[in-house]
Amino acid sequence: MKKILVTGGAGYIGSHTVVELIEADYTPIIVDNLCNTSIQNIQGIEKIIDKKIKWHNTDCTDKSAMDKVFAEEGRMEGAIHFAAYKAVEESVQNPQKYYDNNMGSLKVLLQCMQENNVKNIIFSSSCTVYGMPDVLPVDENAPFKKAESPYGETKQLCEKMLKEDSCNSVALRYFNPVGSHSTALIGDCSADRPSNLVPIITEVAIGKREKITIFGNDYKTPDGTCIRDYIHVVDLAKSHVKAMEFLINNTGKHAFNVGTGIGVSVLDAIKAFEQTNKLSINYSIGPRRDGDIEQIYANSNLVKEKLGWEAKETLEKAMISAWEWEKLKE
Repeated sequence: MKKILVTGGAGYIGSHTVVELIEADYTPIIVDNLCNTSIQNIQGIEKIIDKKIKWHNTDCTDKSAMDKVFAEEGRMEGAIHFAAYKAVEESVQNPQKYYDNNMGSLKVLLQCMQENNVKNIIFSSSCTVYGMPDVLPVDENAPFKKAESPYGETKQLCEKMLKEDSCNSVALRYFNPVGSHSTALIGDCSADRPSNLVPIITEVAIGKREKITIFGNDYKTPDGTCIRDYIHVVDLAKSHVKAMEFLINNTGKHAFNVGTGIGVSVLDAIKAFEQTNKLSINYSIGPRRDGDIEQIYANSNLVKEKLGWEAKETLEKAMISAWEWEKLKE
């Protein structure tokens, strides 16, 4: 079985990817210091796979600690790098935190990979690298424009670091992951208050919040609210397995959009949650939020052509699983 190092493997997307890697006969090794997730996801992974998972409670920006991980684990086929802070709004308020962690962790990982002859890395990138795209749906040839947030800028700079490194790489540019595993045993355990739409919706539904504030209804979109491409997290996790298979057999630097190609407004996403779960969500309209892009959704032709991957799960299924996770999480 091929060993894959998974930094941030106890996080939201990381935990789902670990499960998919195991199902595809890889041996994932998690590195996660739980700074923005929970041991609940480690326990959930183990319940799903019915065995213990190898996990190092290690900060990816700590070179000496990462050296010990590589020394202990021996030969690895590749790495998947999720470990990063991810809140757009927080990055605007505290940009240095994002530069230090998001870029620092990748720098340390690449150094360790070079020193231990690990050639393949999949990088957790984001559609925010495109800024506000001129053409929709956006494809991988779109230029990187000025990032709308320090978070988006760190993803741009990390992709630049990968291009300048000697490793083989795939940057997966995610759109908006939503939903949870069908078992509701793993999900978004972010330590901070959620800043993404669907976790906020579920917190309103369960009573943790009084209402959701929609940031702006005066955008140039059909209903005035921002438009995003919402992808089920299990679909997204499966794209990493496909990317690792591709990278093992193909050298070079690659980037792929990972989305559904369907643009959904904030209001329509709320309605989808309400209709599928037969609930009513209290919301109000507030001012626009710094760092938000008006609308973006994916052209995913390249990932389908090169990796044989495409989104299969529906938004409705994602909304049902998101609600199940909210009801069952600790």
